[in-house]
Amino acid sequence: MMRLLLAVTAALLVNTGWAADNPHAAQGQPLRGEVLETKEVPPYTYLRLKTKDGEVWAAVNKAPLKKGAQVTIENTMVMSNFESKALKKTFDRIVFGTLAGTGPAAAGAAPGHMGGGTSKAVDIGDVAVPKAQGPDARTVAEVYAKRAELKDKPVLIRGKVVKVVSAVMGKNWLHLRDGTGSAKDNTNDLLVTTKEQAAPGSIVVAKGVVRTDVDLGSGYAYKVLVEEAALQK
Repeated sequence: MMRLLLAVTAALLVNTGWAADNPHAAQGQPLRGEVLETKEVPPYTYLRLKTKDGEVWAAVNKAPLKKGAQVTIENTMVMSNFESKALKKTFDRIVFGTLAGTGPAAAGAAPGHMGGGTSKAVDIGDVAVPKAQGPDARTVAEVYAKRAELKDKPVLIRGKVVKVVSAVMGKNWLHLRDGTGSAKDNTNDLLVTTKEQAAPGSIVVAKGVVRTDVDLGSGYAYKVLVEEAALQK
């Protein structure tokens, strides 16, 4: 679900709020520019932008943008010394945000771990949720165990929402558990991204696409997650 994030590659002028020595001054300010280059690292698109104050790298949810396009990135968040393992590069500054007109605002980094969005969790207790029905139905443990063969394929998961991180990178991040898997190797908790809302503690059926080895940078990597999920409550 979530690899293309943003990096600032040039120092920006102080009077604009994007100065390299003041990374927090630009928080939330729109970033506008012309696309000079794109890099696809699913599920994100990195953009090298030409702005009135210099060149800036930015990352948004995957978008079909071409060189020369004019874009506006909203609800921005600036980070320093951001490492993207997928791109094998550490950026002095990185800007996270959402492409204008593409959905809910996001101003965060790795969901559930770093700043941005709203996080809610519930007392988990014992979880025992029946497996969903249908040819694509899988348990949480099965998604982990069969992640190689399920890569980029649809799955149907029924689980209890034990944590929600809302409005990060234009989507909501749900942690689902169904009682399968092991806490020792973290195969009992499946991360699901969706644009829909779900309350912590609720039981949902999520249908989405399996992504594997997703690297969000800064040490936040996932063996498997389910993206673009539609929810049945």
